[in-house]
Amino acid sequence: MLEALQLKRLKQVVQRVYHTVGFYRRVFDEASVTPDDIKTLDDLKRFPFTSKQDLRDNYPFGMFAVPMSSVVRLHASSGTTGRSTVVGYTKRDIDTWSELMARCFVAAGLTKNDIIHNAYGYGLFTGGLGAHYGAEKLGASVIPMSGGNTKRQIMILQDFGPTAICCTPSYALNLAEQGKAMGVDMRSLKLRVGIFGAEPWSEKMRQEIENVLGIKALNIFGLSEIMGPGVAMECLEGRHGMHIFEDHFLVETINPETGEVLPPGEEGELVFTTITKEAFPLVRYRTRDLSRLITEPCRCGRTLHRMDRVMGRSDDMLIIRGVNVFPSQIEAILLAIKGVEPHYQLIVDRAGTLDTLEIQVEVGEQVFANADEVKVLQNMERQIAKDIKDYLGVSAKVKLVEPKTLQRFEGKASRVQDKRRI
Repeated sequence: MLEALQLKRLKQVVQRVYHTVGFYRRVFDEASVTPDDIKTLDDLKRFPFTSKQDLRDNYPFGMFAVPMSSVVRLHASSGTTGRSTVVGYTKRDIDTWSELMARCFVAAGLTKNDIIHNAYGYGLFTGGLGAHYGAEKLGASVIPMSGGNTKRQIMILQDFGPTAICCTPSYALNLAEQGKAMGVDMRSLKLRVGIFGAEPWSEKMRQEIENVLGIKALNIFGLSEIMGPGVAMECLEGRHGMHIFEDHFLVETINPETGEVLPPGEEGELVFTTITKEAFPLVRYRTRDLSRLITEPCRCGRTLHRMDRVMGRSDDMLIIRGVNVFPSQIEAILLAIKGVEPHYQLIVDRAGTLDTLEIQVEVGEQVFANADEVKVLQNMERQIAKDIKDYLGVSAKVKLVEPKTLQRFEGKASRVQDKRRI
């Protein structure tokens, strides 16, 4: 029975983090709870939340529950001053992750006879290697393409004949657009299914992808802190919510303002507890992703609860081409540049199928008083764009503006204009 397995695993993980992770011992003691307080699954709500800031405060390895000699893989999110979110995996964690991703591929109707074109980014980002190991676990042939180099991607799609593709939904549309420009009939490819995630996308975008590529487009959910991709996955039958792998993850929805646990069906912030991870287990991690849980049975026969597509964020994080970016990270980069004022505006838009980021930032009076003004401004713009790319992995257009030209705010500053229509 699933609930009995979940309870057994929950008790084990809470005991383990209390005795091996100093952070959890401290916050559990402060909340006057102990591992022995877990008698039922409902008792989990008595325990404190874990936040992204907690992970940054314990950078790099302070949240690990095993010695580094047991950690075989490290991944990390972007960060400006080294305070990125670092996650670690034991050999068993990698095996579990591979198994979960293989489940995702099975839910998409894939078998060992398929060829999977993997255009998620490889490296510290979890998407590429997560999908890669899952495809190998399934026994399918995997093309480790990674992101970028679009014309070569289209050539590979034609020549190698993959039957499935993994990438961000916006990149799928970009591939279709570039292919059309090259005179390629993208609907004539052997692709029959696409597994898309790492950024928000709508039903309208799904229909557009399915139309231009002639495939079934499925949604996958994950986040680095919890595992990477493979936390939840749509099936071919329902396509109304993603099945959450509840034998590995406990999920709650909470009111983001009060922390109150909400009943299934109500929209709230997703909170995950990992119950099988060894190196980097998390208890009640606040994702800031807004969604709702679906408990009605699915036509596919899977009994796992589902989650709706992510409807937004309860914080100011932006997702640009699959990369998580906080305005505070950009601000830290800007303020490290001499001559830049602490007044800026971020404009996010979509050019064709790809996200764009423009950063407008004021410069000081002394910069405009410089005799060699134009050259100085151009150098500053190049430096800021380079630093943004180097630290955050995102390309941005930088526009320097005169002092006192950007809007001032009496209350909380509204730094972001998101003009995308997904």
